[in-house]
Amino acid sequence: MAKYPVVVYGASGYTGMLIVDWLIDQNIPFTAVARSAARVKEMMAQRVVRLESATYEIIECEHNVEALTKAFTGAKVVCNTVGPFVNFGLVGVEAALKAGCHHIDTTGEQGYIRAVRDQFGELYRQAGLLVSPSIAYMYSYSEIAAELALETPGIDTLETAALARGPRAAAGVTVGSTASIFELYRQEQCFLWENELVPHAADASFNVASPDFMQSVFALPWGGTSLPIYFQQDPRVRACTSCVGFYDNDVMRTVHALGAKWETEYKHLPRGQQDVVIKQIVESTTPAMPPRERTTLQRTVDFAIGRGQMAAVRATLHGVTPYIATGALQAAAAIRLLDNDTSKVGFASGSKAFGHRYLLGFLEERGLARATVTQL
Repeated sequence: MAKYPVVVYGASGYTGMLIVDWLIDQNIPFTAVARSAARVKEMMAQRVVRLESATYEIIECEHNVEALTKAFTGAKVVCNTVGPFVNFGLVGVEAALKAGCHHIDTTGEQGYIRAVRDQFGELYRQAGLLVSPSIAYMYSYSEIAAELALETPGIDTLETAALARGPRAAAGVTVGSTASIFELYRQEQCFLWENELVPHAADASFNVASPDFMQSVFALPWGGTSLPIYFQQDPRVRACTSCVGFYDNDVMRTVHALGAKWETEYKHLPRGQQDVVIKQIVESTTPAMPPRERTTLQRTVDFAIGRGQMAAVRATLHGVTPYIATGALQAAAAIRLLDNDTSKVGFASGSKAFGHRYLLGFLEERGLARATVTQL
């Protein structure tokens, strides 16, 4: 049973420890939950800033609904980082509901998010609780940009891109993120068109021309992202297409080629054999936890182009350190939930639950993002 109001589930992972950093920064007591208490202690001692000033406990727990319900009970908010969420996420969602907790997480895995909406959205609403996937750099920044674009009257169509830049962008991707990326090969990737979710072609890609870069950026649907799901029920929006690119086109083309290979060689294998393939890909591309991000290296550009019959607008967020920003967004959401300050219960995005201007302000005040809006 949790002593403290916020649970960080997956606290020994890269993102979990960054959430812990921000909870400590905001003087919020927390309960760290993970499969191995020893691993949590080891990694927190190595990675967490100002740990000596924190109020916290560690609970070792198996990944099943009964055990997690017991661990979460007593808390108010669960921040879940245990992925790939399409494989593991719904267990945490169910456990948080049974424990009477709000549930927020860090993934943009479209299949999982659709399952959360369809299986748990109404149950959370009836309980007066929020379930909000994808409160993270990817795709909260893109959603904030989209909401800024929608402030212009007449906008009903959105195109968004999340572009991350570094000397070798893939070198800054965590093991968990890599596993989620390649797990998406098994999932349907959809965009929103006339309020319906439409599958992308298996070989879909984009060449994104942005004034922020000299060269176009080769981008991918990245599982479809969370945005088409969140905007499907938004009466302002008819269409939404989202993509992701690293400003390292060779890396992105390698990911695209692996996707093509999946379609031709692995798609029809039994799931157990597919699991082996994905494990091998993850281990070969991301062998270890990356170092802490640096603002001089990890930089991001996220934008939304909004169009209507006569209106057109571009909203852009320039940012740094996407994983550190993810920790900040999780803390910003937890603060509002602890204060009972949310405009939504049930299934809702971070921007709709807390307000995109609030999330943007939290990021801007901490030097993590800067927004501009240009009428086109």
